Amino acid sequence: MKCKICSKRVLGRSDKLFCSIKCKNYYHVNLRKATALVVKELDTILHRNRSILLEILGKKKAQCKIERVVLEKKKFRFKYHTHQNINNQGKTYHYVYDFAWMEFSNDEILVVRRPLNIKK
Repeated sequence: MKCKICSKRVLGRSDKLFCSIKCKNYYHVNLRKATALVVKELDTILHRNRSILLEILGKKKAQCKIERVVLEKKKFRFKYHTHQNINNQGKTYHYVYDFAWMEFSNDEILVVRRPLNIKK
């Protein structure tokens, strides 16, 4: 078997992937770097989406309807969300952390804030 990094022959156990600690460390450090870059980019998009929803609802309102065009103008990215939930009427709520949106009609979006259940 050959090392995943330098292609030298690997000695020892049959399931060993690297010829040395140096090659093993190199592999894992670069794997973490690549993962961190992708996660940072996605996290930035999710936080921006949440900020847009917070700006629309403000600090007091629990929900409101808004035209889809308004969200599009603010560069809201509809395909990025943390999770989703289908209610008992079959409508899908797309969540960004503690905020959610649902397509109310072709032109309107219902934006809601989910109360946080933080235990102290």
